[in-house]
Amino acid sequence: MNGMVTLDEIKQPVKKDLDQFESYFQQNIDSVVPLLNTVVRYTVRHKGKQIRPLLVFLTARAFGEVNRSTYNAAAFIELLHTATLIHDDVVDESYERRNHFSINAIWKTKIAVLVGDYFLSRGLLLSVKEKEYDMLETISNAVKEMSEGELLQLQTSRKLIIDIDNYFNIISKKTASLIKASTLTGAQSVTQDRGILQQMHDFGETIGIAFQIKDDIFDYQKKGLIGKPIGNDIREKKFTLPLILALRKVSVAKRNYIIRLLNFDRKTQETIEEITNFVIDHGGVLEAQQYLDDYRSKALSILSQFEENQANIALKKLVDYIIYRNK
Repeated sequence: MNGMVTLDEIKQPVKKDLDQFESYFQQNIDSVVPLLNTVVRYTVRHKGKQIRPLLVFLTARAFGEVNRSTYNAAAFIELLHTATLIHDDVVDESYERRNHFSINAIWKTKIAVLVGDYFLSRGLLLSVKEKEYDMLETISNAVKEMSEGELLQLQTSRKLIIDIDNYFNIISKKTASLIKASTLTGAQSVTQDRGILQQMHDFGETIGIAFQIKDDIFDYQKKGLIGKPIGNDIREKKFTLPLILALRKVSVAKRNYIIRLLNFDRKTQETIEEITNFVIDHGGVLEAQQYLDDYRSKALSILSQFEENQANIALKKLVDYIIYRNK
């Protein structure tokens, strides 16, 4: 299977659940503070593909019947995800999110941090109110791991640590932890079977890591007709998988030269082009793609252990969507 599969097609088995989830989510973010409501409404209006709530509902449907607990799980995940995106934009001083202005671009940093905190607290309050203590533990773990991952990444880029184990440790915490929480809470909402919960934990982690590797590869693909690389990770001095793999293949002198280029605070377009071309020419992107294929196989083999139903098939399609998406 390749990139022909669409997200709408994947959503089919849980379309009704996702539609009803919209209003359930809205109820859980309303506030008595007008400014907060304005910012919250802006955030919800510009939400992304909603892959995480989709994972919650598909996982629940794969192993049982969607219930109130499933809606709670999807709401926790979406509240937490929104909080982390807002906080990420503050940390990265990013003024754009999904082709729209970020919260900190419009309302400044202080308000953005407080709104992020608001989303996070609504998620925690909801889990306590609904007595979803297992899910609360799962979500709290995800928050802890995401913070650790972000700090680890900052530390390693500052110290110029280029180590593949370190890279996987960072993305497992930073990106995979929330996707892992999505599949795990989805399963927790319908079953207590430890075997299933463990497998869904592993499945979420696997596709979460694949998701990040795919993002890393995008950074080295030429953009549009002007042929300029996207180069965001390079600007931010991030040691992503294609770069790490390319650096392993060259002499110490060449490695030090590329790292020195990467470490410039103000990089010209030429510098970014040079690093990009280095990574492509030394097979970094190609080898990263092989890692991606391995994670795809692992994810599909976990799903193939379970009974094939509509949701299970949709999850398999979602694996391919993540691997073969073009944005």
